[in-house]
Amino acid sequence: MTIILFAVGLVILILGAEALVRGASGLAANLGISPLIIGLTVVAFGTSSPEMAVSVISGINNQADLSLGNVIGSNILNVLLILGLSALITPLVVSRKLIRLDVPVMIGCSLLVLVMSLGGNISRIDGIILFCGIILYTFFSIRQGRKEKKIEPDEFREEYGSKLKRTVAVDVVMAVAGILMLLLGSHWLVNGAVFIAERLGVSEIIIGLTIVAVGTSLPEAATSVVASLRGQRDIAVGNIVGSNIFNLLAVLGLAGIFSPDGIAVSESVLHFDLPVMIAVAVACLPIFFTGHLIARWEGALFFGYYVIYSLYIVLSTTGNHLARTLVPVMLWFVIPLTAVTLVVLALRALHKERNEKEIIS
Repeated sequence: MTIILFAVGLVILILGAEALVRGASGLAANLGISPLIIGLTVVAFGTSSPEMAVSVISGINNQADLSLGNVIGSNILNVLLILGLSALITPLVVSRKLIRLDVPVMIGCSLLVLVMSLGGNISRIDGIILFCGIILYTFFSIRQGRKEKKIEPDEFREEYGSKLKRTVAVDVVMAVAGILMLLLGSHWLVNGAVFIAERLGVSEIIIGLTIVAVGTSLPEAATSVVASLRGQRDIAVGNIVGSNIFNLLAVLGLAGIFSPDGIAVSESVLHFDLPVMIAVAVACLPIFFTGHLIARWEGALFFGYYVIYSLYIVLSTTGNHLARTLVPVMLWFVIPLTAVTLVVLALRALHKERNEKEIIS
């Protein structure tokens, strides 16, 4: 029965992602809000609902490892796996707003969570601060998006053209139906996956970082991949960045508020998983700067990193000594080398852009 629910949940998840993308696209067309803002808010928050439910319930039940592992694992997976796969399907053009505001916000939120975790616990006060942050971010994004719509109407026309002629009511129904289907599909998937993992005797933090993170991130995966296939690139990229910000501020914030003793942060999470999450967030900035395009090779790079990260978790769970070798190799050789390469490419892209502007002027 668990396997059947797991399979049915996957089907519902894909159908829900399609309905949400179509509904959100229509809302963008009818309300005059840019596709990027829809991706950063409506779609991102909707697809992050499973993370919200799992982390808040885990916090209330004092399952801190599951709650924190879910957020960290989802954020790592969102960028490395989902953005990587989306870019492999089709190269993704990145909005200037995403580079100048939203990715730096994602990096800043990641660093803020690290600072809050240094004492070994994310308290209720920390949770309130984080949740206030999502309110401010949402308000600012929508306000900024309406201004940008007036300045750059071509972005909207390029994304949708004139083919959307549905009413706002139909779009709202589609978006809500999509979110509900995503929640139901994720619920069945996560329940099935957690049941199987517990039977195998895997620890709570590992379940959170892997099985639960994958299960709750499937809405983002389905939505971004579907959006990429449909050519709605702003929703594909905005969904990932917006979901990560939402996970850090809203999901972790509410989990901290409702958790009786706050969210305990283990040494292993503080010294490895949190730094990896921050490194992944920082890696987005130079990649997004390289010609404002996430190329297929950059998507492949992200995907490869996720495979290595997953390999480390499997090895460490089974007690394999290779896990100890993999960490220093990644931290001191592979990641720094990649970072230097991406920074050089970003600087070249910026230099080329300046030269083109000088020639035009």
